[in-house]
Parts: sequence; structure tokens; C-alpha cells
Amino acid sequence: MKRGTSIQIEDVLANQVGEENLIEVPVATRAFYALLIVGSLIIGTILVQFLTIGVIKKDAYVARALDNVSDTKVKPAPRGIIFDRFEKALVKNEPSFNVFLLPKLLPEGPEARNLAIERIATIINVDTATLVEKLKKKDWNLSDKLFLINDVSQEQLVELTSSEGLGVRIEDGFKREHAVPFAFSQLIGYTGLVGESDLAENESLVLDDQIGRSGLEDYYDSYLRGINGKEVTFRNAKGVMQGEQVEKESKPGKSIKTFIDKEFQEYFYSRFKEGLTALGRDVGVGIAMNPENGEVLALVGTPGFETGKIAAALNDPRKPLFNRAVSGVYNPGSTIKPLVATGALTDGMIVPEKEIFSPGYIELPNPYSPDKPSRFLDWKPQGWVDVYAALARSSNVYFYEVGGGFEAQKGLGIMGLNKWWELFGLSRKTEIDLPNEKVGFLPTPDWKEKKTGQPWRIGDTYNVSIGQGDFSITPIELVNYIAAIANGGTFYRPRILDVITDGSGKEMLRSYPSTLFDIRTMIAKAVPEVQKGMRDGVQKSYGTANLLASLPFESAAKTGTAQIENNSKTNAFFVGYAPYKNPKIVILVLIENSREGSHNTIPIAKDVLLWYYNNRLKGQDK
Repeated sequence: MKRGTSIQIEDVLANQVGEENLIEVPVATRAFYALLIVGSLIIGTILVQFLTIGVIKKDAYVARALDNVSDTKVKPAPRGIIFDRFEKALVKNEPSFNVFLLPKLLPEGPEARNLAIERIATIINVDTATLVEKLKKKDWNLSDKLFLINDVSQEQLVELTSSEGLGVRIEDGFKREHAVPFAFSQLIGYTGLVGESDLAENESLVLDDQIGRSGLEDYYDSYLRGINGKEVTFRNAKGVMQGEQVEKESKPGKSIKTFIDKEFQEYFYSRFKEGLTALGRDVGVGIAMNPENGEVLALVGTPGFETGKIAAALNDPRKPLFNRAVSGVYNPGSTIKPLVATGALTDGMIVPEKEIFSPGYIELPNPYSPDKPSRFLDWKPQGWVDVYAALARSSNVYFYEVGGGFEAQKGLGIMGLNKWWELFGLSRKTEIDLPNEKVGFLPTPDWKEKKTGQPWRIGDTYNVSIGQGDFSITPIELVNYIAAIANGGTFYRPRILDVITDGSGKEMLRSYPSTLFDIRTMIAKAVPEVQKGMRDGVQKSYGTANLLASLPFESAAKTGTAQIENNSKTNAFFVGYAPYKNPKIVILVLIENSREGSHNTIPIAKDVLLWYYNNRLKGQDK
């Protein structure tokens, strides 16, 4: 039976039932409920979308719509300036030109368009295939222009503007430059273009705008980034320009004043680079803080990078964009010994005057090979040492015993060490105002057994007691714990920001000293003895930091050397503070893959402390 080309419903019914004894079966009630639920979900989804687009995200979609108008020119807002504690600028905004490709402005013919694209690629020094791939990957729903390059040379600018039919548009922009190249690069960070992933996370952003990508530029981006202005020429649905132009003025970003000392950081960086160059090394970290309140005075990292050459930095195997001060994780070596001493004294494992003999090693019986005992080395024979000499000389044997125990000498044990690591904040972030802060690793017996299937042994405890083995922390954690030793037990949040103000000078945000936690009462008896041991490390002829004894002020210090990569490389540390009786500065110097261990850090630390004393502290105690 044919009735046109479609099947009629009555035909289906006729084929299905031809008998007079047809039994009607009612549709189950649950089918109606299911239909109702599905329909409600569909209607609900539509309503949510309408609400999202029309109300919740209305402003964002309106902004995107304006960005898609045919001739929208962004008037970029200058980013806020970052200043040091003396209001010296650390960055500047230099005028530049941004080049965009607008497909609608390209020639209509395929051959002419291809030639134009090839010509553009030649002028801006990129491969044609790369440019074509960018065009393919571009989401043209987000904007109708493709960013090509910023900070073009005068020659490129002339070629781009004098050639007809290239479909390019030149817009004014800014490039971010550091006042002093390299010295502040990891602290300040760099900016980069907004990408599609950024838009998904923050709908207030505009494609191809500049946002912070690392350092302070990233952490305080919402303040530093201003509000862009716009020049818009509208068109109708047929694409005909209407000639109406609306202008919105840009608003500069907020200014940030930090606690960083520009002149001091410049010296710290240059002296650090000088020391590294002499060693044939180029990777390290330097930090200086005020232990009284957590103010960060300087934070340097080498190698640095140039803000205009980020692509080169990304491909550099030394990882100059990696901020090791807050994201690097290291065995701290002997710089952990003041913490172990504090814990052992407080928990009664030892008294300050108790002496332990170091013949240069400690041996444990080997039940499997009695003729081959397990030997744990000191870095040299130390003789009889109490807690002061143990810290000054950096005796490994002393800390093996008070950390893990030996014969009649009780030790903290791995769980006791873990307790004190926790009490000194090594399991948590310091909350410094920089992005991507990491936390070190505090090993436990359970962790080792799960990872290796082997039990935790006394030798493991010995290793972590001197900052080796699987124990690791970050440089900012290390210097913050030394600051707490210096001030008696208060752990401050390290702070770079002082205050944020707008263009009229109105205060938008100010930081104040913030205590993370305080163990002053708990370690009240132990910490003065540890301080004395660190002072002896400078004042005594046998002290590992005795080179600092000639400084015109008293200081306290601890050096450290950490063997890594199967003892093929050595990381060298120095931590110390000054003046001894009323500390105003605590510093850290870390050299990766140092030639001679901690000895290489001490001359740098000495000069840095002397500069700070002569230029910032001298005369204050009178």
C-alpha cells in the first residue's frame, strides 16, 4: 500500500493488528513519570543556559560580543609599577607596537591570500607553516584577529605598513621591562599574552591582553593589570561599517610597594654572580629577610632571564624561569643541625655540656656480615664535642647520636625528628606571596616500607639527622626556620608586599606582620644554647664559618653540604644572621653543584652581610 513516499501511521497500525480480538494494553504509569522527568531536565537545562547567558555572565558575553565587532582596537592599560621599600621603581612600561592579522582584510583570491601570508611570515621571521597552523588552531569565536608579534623593529614596522593587502593591523601597546636586567627576574617574573585557557578560567580577561605569568607579576596580577580602553567601529549584519565610534579610556593598574631593597638586591645578585663565575657555576639562590617581622629584603636566583627573550629561557636547560627559592626542593645538609639540636635539648636527649666523641665515623654491627660493620662518616675526626662545638664544627657523629641514638646515648628517633620537623613548619608552606611555593619531603618508616618494601633502619635516621637521605626542604622553608632560631621561636610569614595603592594614592591593600605559629615558650631553654653554637661557628677558630669573624659586628651562622646524585655532585649552603644580639637580617646562600662545598658560600655571605651592615645598619645601635 503506497501513499506517497512516507509511511503513514494508519498503515503501521493496520499491519500490526488485523484481528477482532485485539487486546489493549495501557501504558505503564512509570513511563509518564520518566517522560515528565526527561522533559523537566531539558527545560531546566535551557532555563539555566538562559539565566547564565542573560544574567550571571551577561557582562562577560557583552564584552566578548564587543570584542568581535569588526574594528575593535584595544587601548592597553599600563600595568602598575612595582617599587622597592624606598619607592625606587623595579619595572617600567616601554611603548611598543602589537601586530595582528585580520583575515577579513586579506585579499579575496586564494593565491593572493597565500602570498600575503607568506609575506607576513617573512617579515616577522617565522615559518609560513607555523603561521598557517596558528590560523587553523585559532578560535575565531573569541575574536576576529590573530596576534602575531609585539615589540616590532622599525624596519619590520615599515615593511608591514607599506605593503598593501597584508591584512595586518598595528596597535599601540606596552612591553614590560625590569629596571635592572636579570637581578630581579625570578622575583618579579614576567608577563605573557592571555590565551584561550586563561579565558576559560577568568572571563574578565581579553584575548591577547598581557597578564602575569610568574613572580610578583603573577601573584598580584589582578592589581597590576589595569582596565583596557577600546575604540570600536560598529558594522551592520551585512558587514557594512556604520562609522559610529565609541571610545573607552584605559585605567592603569595599581602600584605595588614592596619590602625589597633594590640597591641591596643588586649588590647581592652581582656578588653572587661573581662568586659563581669564579667557580664555573651558574645556578643558585640567595634570600635575605628581617627575622623580626618576615620582611623579605632580597630574593635572587641565578641564572636570571630577560623579559623580552622568554622563548629562549624556556629552552634553557638551566631552567632560569624556575624560582628555586620557593619551588626548589633540596637536601639541606648540615643546615638542619640547629633544628635537631633544639629538639634534642628540649626533649632531654642531651644537655648542652654533654660531650660525645667523634673519631671521624660511627660504626654499627652488621648481623649479616660481622666483619663488615656499617660505617657512617663524619667529615673529619672532631674529638670530644658538646652541643656548641658540634654546631661550630658541624660534627656528623654528634648528630647521628642525638638524632638516632648510639649505645648509651639516646636519640630522638625518626618519629621524634618528624615531630620537630612539623613543629618547625617544614610540612607546610611559608605562605610567602609568590606563586608555586612547594613543600619539602619528610620521610617516615611507613613511607619507606610502602615505597621500597624495606624497613626503616637506624642508618636512615642517621642520614636524615644531618640533612641527607630522603629528607628535603625548600630554601624559603630553611631561611624561615633559621629566622625563628634567631628571634627565639616565632615563625613569621615571609612578606614581599608592603602596600598597594591606586593612581590617587588611595590604599588598596597593606600587609602586616603575620605569625604563622610560635614555639618560643617550648624552646625557651634550648634556643639560646643553639644560638651560642651558631655564634661559635663564626667566632671560634675551628668554626666552619670562621671567615666571618673579621666582620665589625657579631654574627651567627651554619654551613651545610649535601651530596646528591650518588655523591657525584655537591650542593653548598650558608645560613646566618646578624647582629647576633639583636638580629636584623638573616640570609641564605645556596650554590648548586659547588666545587668545594660550603666553603664556596662563605665569602659571598660575608660580603653581603658587610654591605648590609655598612649601608643599612651601621650607626643604628648608637
